Amino acid sequence: MLTRPLLGLGRSVGAVGLGCVGMSAEYNTADIDEDRSLAVLARAVELGVTVFDTADAYGPYANERLVGRGLRGRGSEVVIATKVGLVMGADGRARRRADPPHIRASCEGSLRRLGIDTIDLYYLHRVDPAVPVEESWGAMAELVAAGKARALGLCEVTTPQLDRAHAIHPVSAVQSELSLWTRGPLDGAVGWCAAHDAAFVAYAPLGRGYLTGTVLRPAFQPDDIRFANPRFTAEAIERNQALLAVIRRAARRHGATPGQVAIAWTLAQGRHVLAIPGTTRAGHLAENCAAADLELSEEDLAELDAMPLPFGDRY
Repeated sequence: MLTRPLLGLGRSVGAVGLGCVGMSAEYNTADIDEDRSLAVLARAVELGVTVFDTADAYGPYANERLVGRGLRGRGSEVVIATKVGLVMGADGRARRRADPPHIRASCEGSLRRLGIDTIDLYYLHRVDPAVPVEESWGAMAELVAAGKARALGLCEVTTPQLDRAHAIHPVSAVQSELSLWTRGPLDGAVGWCAAHDAAFVAYAPLGRGYLTGTVLRPAFQPDDIRFANPRFTAEAIERNQALLAVIRRAARRHGATPGQVAIAWTLAQGRHVLAIPGTTRAGHLAENCAAADLELSEEDLAELDAMPLPFGDRY
C-alpha cells in the first residue's frame, strides 16, 4: 500500500487506515458482529493497513477491548490510536471532559483495555471548554514523558488551539472530518499540519457512506448517527445526487468505484494526509485499501473540486 510519513512516530504508515468505531457503535448497531470484526482487523493488517483508530468513548469502552483483542501480538506492525476527552452519558450523549486527573485515569483504562504498555498515538478527542487546552495538553505530555504514550494528536480543533498546544508539546497528528462534501479543514488544519510536520488524519472520507453511492433512502435506526443527520433526510439524499454524478464520472474514467474516488481525492489533498474509512466488511475493506493506488488526474481533481456544495448541514 501507498505509505505516508507519521513523523511524530518516526515511521511511515499505510495511507489508508481503519476507523474502528462502527464495529461497536454509531452505525447500524443491530448488525454488530465481533467475530466478523476481528476477521476484518486481521485482514486489514494483511492488506497493509497500519493505523487503527479507536477511542474510549466508542461503545463506550467496547471498541478498545475489541481492537485490543484483534491486534494483540501485532507489536510494531501497527499503530494503535485512541482518544480521551469525551464521556458518554447514560442518555447516550457525549460530554467533554479533559481535566488532568481524568486524562491520567483514562489513559490507564485505555492501556488496560487495549492490552498494551504504550499508546502509539493518543488524541485529545475534543477540547473541553471548561479546561484550558494548555492544561489538558500538558497532562498528555506528561504521559509521553512517563512512557505511556508515544505521540499526541488533537481532534476537531482550530488553528489557534493547535498553536497553543504545539507550544507545549509537538502535535503529531490532527484528526478531523474531511471528504468531498466536508472540506472545512482545507482552510485551516490541513495547511497547519503541512507547515508543522504533522499528519492530517481524515475521518469519514466516505461521507458516512453516502459518497459510495449506496445510500438510496433514509433507513436508519434511531441509534445510528445518521438517523437525525441533516444530510441523510430523504430530501438531502435526493438533492445530493448531483455530487454523486460528478464522482461517478471520475470513477468511470478509472474503472473504480465512487468510494475509491472519494478516498483518493482525500489523499490527494497532501502527502501528509491519511484517510481512515470505517467498515465491518472484508470486501469493503479491500475496496477502501485499493483506493490508495488510485491516482486522480489534474482533470479529475479540478472537476471534483468544482462540485456543488452539499445540501444539508454537517450536523
